[in-house]
Amino acid sequence: MTYTTHADLGGQPCTARIVDEPEEVRFHAAWEARALALTLAMGATGSWNIDMARAARETLPNYATLSYYQIWIAALEALLLQRGLVSREELSAGRVLSAPLSGPHRLDAADVPGVLAQGSPTARPATRSARFAIGDAVRTRPGPVPHHTRLPGYAAGCVGSIERAHGMHVFADAHAQGVGEDPQWLYTVVFDSRALWGDAAAPGHSVSVDAWEPYLEPA
Repeated sequence: MTYTTHADLGGQPCTARIVDEPEEVRFHAAWEARALALTLAMGATGSWNIDMARAARETLPNYATLSYYQIWIAALEALLLQRGLVSREELSAGRVLSAPLSGPHRLDAADVPGVLAQGSPTARPATRSARFAIGDAVRTRPGPVPHHTRLPGYAAGCVGSIERAHGMHVFADAHAQGVGEDPQWLYTVVFDSRALWGDAAAPGHSVSVDAWEPYLEPA
C-alpha cells in the first residue's frame, strides 16, 4: 500500500511567503473557531485518536491548497465518513437527515476547560530497558514507510547521537493505524546540520529530533 503524506515539509525549499502574526491572533474568521470546537468535540467521543486525526489531515490530496482550519474540517469530514457517523448527503445538506448515532463519550461545553487543561499525556510505564544510552551513535530508519510516522523525511537514514531518553511513550505510528498504543522508548537525537543537508548547511549548527526506538539502529 502506498501512503503519501503532504505534511512532511520540514527541510524542503519554501517558495511561499511566511507571514509572522502576533501570538494572540488565533482565528481569521468565525467559522475557524467552530472548526476547532467540532474537532475537539468529535475527538472527545473516542471515535478515533489524535494520531488517526493527524494521518487523515496529512493524506488529504488537496492539502497544499487548504488553509489550516480547512485542513481540519476536511479531515474531520473524512473521518466521519469512514466511520459511518455521517453521510455524504448530510454533508451536502449541512444538516442531519437520519437519526444521530450515540457514542460512548460526549464533551459538554462546561467540561471543555478542564479537558484542555488535562491534555492527553502519552507517557507510559517502562516495561523494558532502553536499547540506547546517552551519547550512543544511531542511524535513523531510511526511506518512506506505508503508514503515518513522526520521523521527518529530512532526517531519514541520517546519523546522530542520543541526547536524552524520555521513557516509554505511545508509539504514534502504531496508534495511527489503530493497532494499539504499542509504547516505545522515546529519545532526543541530535544531528550535526551537515549530516542532514551536507555542505549546504551552515557549520556549527545542530538539529534535535524526538524519535521512537523503532526509528533507530546503532550507527
